[in-house]
Amino acid sequence: MEAQIRAVLNLFKPSMVSIINYGMGNIRSVYNALNFIKVDCRIVNSAAEILESEKLILPGVGSFRMAMDNIKNRGLFDAINEAVLIKKNYILGICLGMQLFADEGEEDGLTKGFGWIPAAAKRFPAQVLGIKIPHIGFNRVYFQGTPVNLFKGLGESADFYFVHSYRMVCLEQEKYSSSWANYGERFIASVQYKNIFGTQFHPEKSLSNGLVVLRNFCQL
Repeated sequence: MEAQIRAVLNLFKPSMVSIINYGMGNIRSVYNALNFIKVDCRIVNSAAEILESEKLILPGVGSFRMAMDNIKNRGLFDAINEAVLIKKNYILGICLGMQLFADEGEEDGLTKGFGWIPAAAKRFPAQVLGIKIPHIGFNRVYFQGTPVNLFKGLGESADFYFVHSYRMVCLEQEKYSSSWANYGERFIASVQYKNIFGTQFHPEKSLSNGLVVLRNFCQL
């Protein structure tokens, strides 16, 4: 099986992918996963590097407020907006990185996000749902049909690795959500809108299924 996966992953020549370093996130894990599937990638730290990139990945682990503060304090906010909204470059947000695409997040106080997805990052109501948080481990993700998606070759559902206490809540899930999972409630596992893609799960930690998702993003 591993040999087959490697053979499939070697069939494409992706464009340069830039991983945005804003001081939070599994930068090295994402970088190593992309290297494993032979993607030409680099870690970028400046607005200039972001604007000259072809594809962007925004990872993230930790506080919504701290993440937005770091992005703004490092002078990356306007560059990321320009790259995504004006240049229409593809971007993939991972975990907290996806949540930052929302209008706002409530972690450590209400904080504005990028506002690309009309949603809010809200904490799981653990006591109401009778669950423990953070939600950690592999969980089944069910795909929703989209013209272009990250799940090509994975069938109708697959397992991915999660670690999070907050999830994206969106009133227009049918328009922006490309997959869902269940943890006490049905929640958004990934989003897609035009050139904007995000996963609540960590593809870089999701073994062969995660590598397929990363490959599909790099082929867009």
